[in-house]
Amino acid sequence: MKILITGTAGFIGYHLLKKLISTDNHIVGLDNINDYYDLRVKYGRLDDCGILIQNIRLNQLIQSEKHDNYRFIKMDLADQKNLYKLFEKERFDVVINLAAQAGVRYSITNPDAYLQSNVIGFHNLLEACRNYKIKHLVYASSSSVYGWNEKMPFSTSDNVDHPISLYAASKKSNELMAHCYSALYDIPTTGLRFFTVYGPWGRPDMALFLFTKNIIENKPIDVYNFGKMKRDFTYVDDIVEGIKRVMENPAKPNPNWTGNSPDPGSSKAPYKIYNIGNNEPVLLMDFIEAIEDALGKKAEKNMLPIQQGDVPASHADVTDLIQDFSYKPDTNIRDGVNKFIKWYLEFYR
Repeated sequence: MKILITGTAGFIGYHLLKKLISTDNHIVGLDNINDYYDLRVKYGRLDDCGILIQNIRLNQLIQSEKHDNYRFIKMDLADQKNLYKLFEKERFDVVINLAAQAGVRYSITNPDAYLQSNVIGFHNLLEACRNYKIKHLVYASSSSVYGWNEKMPFSTSDNVDHPISLYAASKKSNELMAHCYSALYDIPTTGLRFFTVYGPWGRPDMALFLFTKNIIENKPIDVYNFGKMKRDFTYVDDIVEGIKRVMENPAKPNPNWTGNSPDPGSSKAPYKIYNIGNNEPVLLMDFIEAIEDALGKKAEKNMLPIQQGDVPASHADVTDLIQDFSYKPDTNIRDGVNKFIKWYLEFYR
């Protein structure tokens, strides 16, 4: 297949590329390489996949120095004209959209970035998929869409109409837009709600990265909701394995779907939503303890109230993932944290 992966300078996109690059597929990676966080990490991911920084030119495909089946293009999904040119030239079979403006709290102070990237950019991608006959669109959603929901574990059959950040709202909008295109144009679309992804090459704005950095530098860490948080931390390799399995099996209509009792996670159109989470929530204080043990150093903790836009707990129901793909993420939190710490110490040595 010829596959487009958007967001390949990003955390999950990079790891997916590393997994698929060893296959016989031909891959184009796309990223706008924005400066939302430390560019050394983004360029480090690109370099690790054979994309030399000095060769990168806006809207120009460049060949990987390490992999014959991988090319990269610096492009913004909001640039509809050049995006269409790319689709017309390459004729992709599958599109995996992992490009997005990330961050829950950043969306409160910088809402425009989320509308441009996560809404307008995604719409442009849907239009390109429609016009150039894509066989399957897989896209990243988020556990944040569950918002104020309190019934645990979170299920794709639950209503998710109460997000509490613009980031979450933008991801919910992606699911709604994808359903429209599946219903109107028969495009198979699969949305994946990721639950607190962590691991090597992770984002510097996320808790694991921030905690590790501050503990090493003898700085206090900010512990929100006074430590009374639970997260369904999911190791990045488990996320990537889930994406790969879903990618190879385009969404199909649900023959049991009915408008009298509509299931939000499926449709009579070729549309499906899956949770990808570890299905075992971890207390924030236990997560911090795993980091402390890996570093051999205790953290000084600032205990603070919960942040605006945040939720106290997350827990993924992965029943559909198990039923459809015989797959469930299962990396132990201490194993995953240890792998991240090892990478961090090497990268910032």
